[in-house]
Formats: sequence, structure tokens, C-alpha cells
Amino acid sequence: MGIVENGCVIGVDGGGTGCRAGLATLDGSVLATAKAGPANFSTDPDQARANVMAAITCAAESVGLLPAQLRCCAIHLGLAGIMQEADAARFRAVLPFTRAVVTDDRPTSFAGALGQGDGVLAAVGTGTLVAARFAQTHRYFCGWGFDLSDQASGAWLGRGALMRCLLAHDGLAAQSPLTRAIMAQFGDVPTTLVDFASAALPADYATFAPQIVEAAKVGDETASDLMRQGAAYLNSCFAAASAGQSGPFCLSGGIGPHYAPYLETRFRDRLVAPLGTALDGALFLARQAHQNMETLRLAKE
Repeated sequence: MGIVENGCVIGVDGGGTGCRAGLATLDGSVLATAKAGPANFSTDPDQARANVMAAITCAAESVGLLPAQLRCCAIHLGLAGIMQEADAARFRAVLPFTRAVVTDDRPTSFAGALGQGDGVLAAVGTGTLVAARFAQTHRYFCGWGFDLSDQASGAWLGRGALMRCLLAHDGLAAQSPLTRAIMAQFGDVPTTLVDFASAALPADYATFAPQIVEAAKVGDETASDLMRQGAAYLNSCFAAASAGQSGPFCLSGGIGPHYAPYLETRFRDRLVAPLGTALDGALFLARQAHQNMETLRLAKE
């Protein structure tokens, strides 16, 4: 029997910088994974669909399958920018799968990092989300999109650094090696930086985040101040999420772990490494969805 006949599931982790798709057996063995471009629903729904399908297609073809053969497989997609059920329904409607579950990226990130246990997760990449679970009660923070939220994120750091560059240019903030290096990338012309910002998406701002993280490690004051501000936000989320509760804290994503040295000691001492990635979480939830669907099917027979 083939892969599909034996049963398989699909998981997708979609964010502002890129998306990943995975194909796995029902017992959890990962058969293939693939990457594609950004998949943030609120930023560009059409681009999100195109890149999700590109990643799924690539993963399927790597094991000799056509996407059409996966039509009836259970699939869980955790996408940045899914703000309400109407968004999830809209995205499901343009997918060629009959057993698709679409959520934002909080459930997949939490399941990947902490499994079925209690605790608090701060997943910080292009965007930021904080999720807490204690005694089966979930609570979420941030995740409202870059315009009004996403503090501490890679996009937030990048935009903050560009703002500091202009303040320094105007003599309202101190120059630092970071501000000089970033301005050099724009030819030391402030209007070129402004032109960039006028059309920049969160993923564009986030391209500066690695540079900021590295600059902070060597003591750059601009970079260090941005990291301290981001950590202060995460500290406030951790405090609110875990009031009166015991359990681990977890930092994940491309930027999240870099905040560890800046956290308050009471939170830093409870940090644990993520069990897995958001894609692992999506595959886990896809297996759960498959089991739930099969239970309902059997109950109707």
C-alpha cells in the first residue's frame, strides 16, 4: 500500500518571512518537509495561499506524490494573520483539501514547543505571539498584527532601529556602530531610508533583526536598548500569563532565544528549550484532527 492509503497528515507553519510544510505518517514519522515564501494571511492572502501550496507541492513531490493525491488527508495550517474564524473560513475555501483545519500560528507554536504540557511560550520571529496554558485554560497575548502589536518581534526591532537612525541623523539620539552601519546600507541618505520604509512590510523590517541581535552581543548601545525594551514587553507578558502559576517558560522563533539574557531572573531561571518547532506542532495537531474526524465518521456509521 502507498503512503496515502496507509494514512498521512499535512502540517503547515506560515509566517511573515516564510512557510514550511510537512508530510507525516499517522504514527508521527516525518516523510518530507519543504519551504516556501511568506504566508501571512493579513499581509497578503493570495501570496499566503500560493506559498502554502508551493511548500506542500514540493514536500509531496519529494516522496513521489501529487498534491491531488493528498486531497483527503487531514491538514492543519497555522498561519500568521488569521485573526478570526472568518479569516480561517476564507482561507479554507481556497484550498483543495477536504479535511483542512486553519488557525492562527499560536496553537501550532505552543504544541510544537510545549506539547500537551502547561507553561508559557513566547514565539518571536518576524512577529510575536505569547501563549499560556494552565489546567487546560489557554490565554494569548499580542498577535494583533504589526500595525498595532508585535512588540519585541524582528519587524519591531528593525523598524525601531531605522527610527533610531533618523533620530541620530537629526542629533536627537546618539550615533552607534549599528546606526552608522544601517545608514551606510542606505547610502547615508535619510530620504532613501524613508522611501524604503514607505513600502516596507514586516518581513522587510525583520531583515535588520539579526544585525541588531549581533550588535547587542558586542555592547552596541542602540541595539542593547532595543533588546531591553523588547525583553521588558516579554517580561510583562510572562508576569501576566503566569500569575500564581508554576510551569516552564519557553522562547522560540528566530529571535526569541536571543532575549534570554535580558529577561528578569525569575523568568530566566524557568526557561526550558522548545520540544520542537511550530511545524512539529502543526503535524501533531493534524494527527489530532485526523483522529477526531475518524471518530466522528465511525460514530455516524
